[in-house]
Amino acid sequence: MESNSEEVRVRLPRKDECIGYVQQLVGGRRMYVECSDGKRRLCIVPGRLKRSLWVREGNYVIVKPWSIQRDERGDIIWKYRKNQVEWLKRKGYLEWMK
Repeated sequence: MESNSEEVRVRLPRKDECIGYVQQLVGGRRMYVECSDGKRRLCIVPGRLKRSLWVREGNYVIVKPWSIQRDERGDIIWKYRKNQVEWLKRKGYLEWMK
């Protein structure tokens, strides 16, 4: 039995994480991200991921807020690919962006 649709595996945010949309690159691995909880955070790509995670404006990411300055800062820990973003839109995970 063949299926025309390809199975898409998507990592969803866990306990302290939220989905975000990269609005503006600031430089030095920092960027402003609009998060699904309604906050705009200055986020960085941690050093352990800086060579493997290339983030640009317009990307959807998973943000883990810092324990201090929780509403203002965060770490980007995952970047969604194009097919994963389409799946998230179909399933209603990106309704907050409208």
